[in-house]
Amino acid sequence: MPSASDEDELLWEAIAEPSRRRVLDLILAHSEATPTMLAAELPFTRQAVAKHLAVLTRAGLVEGRKQGREMRYSVRGDRLNVASQAMAHVAERWDVRLQAIKRIAEARAREAQPDPEPPDRGSVGK
Repeated sequence: MPSASDEDELLWEAIAEPSRRRVLDLILAHSEATPTMLAAELPFTRQAVAKHLAVLTRAGLVEGRKQGREMRYSVRGDRLNVASQAMAHVAERWDVRLQAIKRIAEARAREAQPDPEPPDRGSVGK
């Protein structure tokens, strides 16, 4: 049985590839789809679709069921929810990091600015 970190790696591998996300989007749009149906809507071959489906299946994002001679794939909503939560968590961590970077950059920019010149006291009262 894969560990949680192995499952996370499979999930990130699956959703990192734009073509796989497109396959996932199409399955969601159709509720269920065969590799042939997907290949008809994508700019790559049925064999490429099958490879993407294998990765998505290993990650648990889709599941296939045999119907006659065809495999029909559907999205596993529970796993997609886990993926969505994982991405939101990563986004939150990056927001914290980016805010820290912004504070550092702003502090350095303030430090790099020359001190304003003191007022010319010699001209006062003349």
